[in-house]
Amino acid sequence: MLNDADRIYQNLYGQQDWRLSGARARGDWNATADILARGRDAIIEEVKASGLRGRGGAGFPTGMKWSFMPKQSDGRPSYLVVNADESEPGTCKDRDIIRHEPHKLIEGSLIAGFAMGAHTAFIYIRGEYYNEAARLQAAIEEAYAAGLLGKNAAGSGWDFDLVLHRGAGAYICGEESALLESLEGKKGMPRMKPPFPAAMGLYGCPTTVNNVESIAGVPTILRRGAAWFSALGRPKNAGTKIFCISGHVNRPCNVEEELGTPLKDLIEKHAGGVRGGWDNLQAVIPGGASMPILNKEMCETQLMDFDSLAAVRSGLGSGAIIVMDKSADVVKAIWRLSKFFKHESCGQCTPCREGTGWMMRMMDRIVQGKASMADIALMEQVTTQVAGHTICAFGDAAAWPIQGLMRAFRPLVEQRATDYKPAQPLAQAAE
Repeated sequence: MLNDADRIYQNLYGQQDWRLSGARARGDWNATADILARGRDAIIEEVKASGLRGRGGAGFPTGMKWSFMPKQSDGRPSYLVVNADESEPGTCKDRDIIRHEPHKLIEGSLIAGFAMGAHTAFIYIRGEYYNEAARLQAAIEEAYAAGLLGKNAAGSGWDFDLVLHRGAGAYICGEESALLESLEGKKGMPRMKPPFPAAMGLYGCPTTVNNVESIAGVPTILRRGAAWFSALGRPKNAGTKIFCISGHVNRPCNVEEELGTPLKDLIEKHAGGVRGGWDNLQAVIPGGASMPILNKEMCETQLMDFDSLAAVRSGLGSGAIIVMDKSADVVKAIWRLSKFFKHESCGQCTPCREGTGWMMRMMDRIVQGKASMADIALMEQVTTQVAGHTICAFGDAAAWPIQGLMRAFRPLVEQRATDYKPAQPLAQAAE
C-alpha cells in the first residue's frame, strides 16, 4: 500500500482546511516562483521524465502533450483548458480534488500555463457541480487576493489569469474538442482532427486540454522530483492515481494508490470488501462506465494500470471501479449503460447517432428475453460498425461495454437467447 508521505492529496477526505491557509500548511504554493524560474523547457522535461500520463482516461503522456504547444507565439495567445466536466458514470475523483484541494488545481494551472506559454487558463466544470464550482471560485478569489494569480503571479514575473466556466451538463463536453466548442458558446459537438487543439483550439488559438487530476498533481511532482514520482507504480505506468470504488462494496470510497495496485487489494483493503465476501463477486467495471466489464476470474489477478487493463481488452479510463455482486443482473446493467450512451450522443456521426439506438434496443430485447442467437450476432456486428468509425471516441465508449459483456459473460447472454420462445403465428395457434 502507498505510504501516507507519498500521497499527493493529503486532504482528499476534507478533514483539514481547504482554504489558502490550510493549503499552504500542506505545502501548496511553496516557492512557486522558484519552480517557474526553472524555465518552460525544464518544467516540460521534468514532467516528461516523471512518466505522468493523463488522468482523464486516454493516458497520453502529459509532458509530451505540453511539448506540442508552440515555443514562439505567432501573434495568437495560447490557452490552457482544464477539463472538470466529470460526467463518466461512477467517477467522482475530480469532484473531491475541487472540494478539498482546490489550490493544488489552481497552482498546477499556473505552472502548466507558464510551461505552455499561456497567460490565461479556463476551468470548464460540470454544470451539476454547483457547490464545487462555488468553492473553486472562492479559492480562485483567495489566490487573486494573495497575489498568486493576476499580474506577476506568485512573484514569478508571469501574468496569469484563471477563469471558471460552468458547463450545461452534457457528457459529450468531456471530449476535448466538444468542450472547446461549448466554451466558445456553441453546441458541444466534437471537431474533426486535424487540426489538433495545440495548433488550433480555443478561439482558433493554440490550446492544451488537461484533466483536473493531471494538472493538480504537477506542483507536487515538480517539488519532489521526477525520480520520486516515476519510482511509484509500474514501468510506463508511473505514479499514483485516485480510484473511485462504488457499487456492492461495504465502504464505497475514493482512494489514492499506486498505479499497478491489484484490483482485489483496492476492493478488499480500501473498500471493505465485496458485499457478502469475495466469493459473492460477479463482475467489475474497472474504469468508468465506458470500459469493458471484467468477470470474477479476470478480477482475481488484475492489476490496475493503463497497460495491464489494455492487455485484457479493457481500460483504466477514469479509474472508477464499479463492483457488482451476484445479486446484480449484469446484462441489465449493460443495457442501462447503453441507454445512457444513446441519450448522450450528440448525433453528429451517423454510426453513433443510429448505432447507439440500435444497441440500446437490442440490449432491451435481450434483457426481456425476446432476442434470438441471430439477434445477438447482429448486435455484435453493429458494435463493430460504431466503434472506431466516429469523429470522437464516443462511439467506442458506447460499443465497448457491450463488447466487454460478450467477452466476459457470453454464456449468460446466450442463455437468455436459448430460453427465448418466439410467439406462434396466429394461424398456427388457431389450428
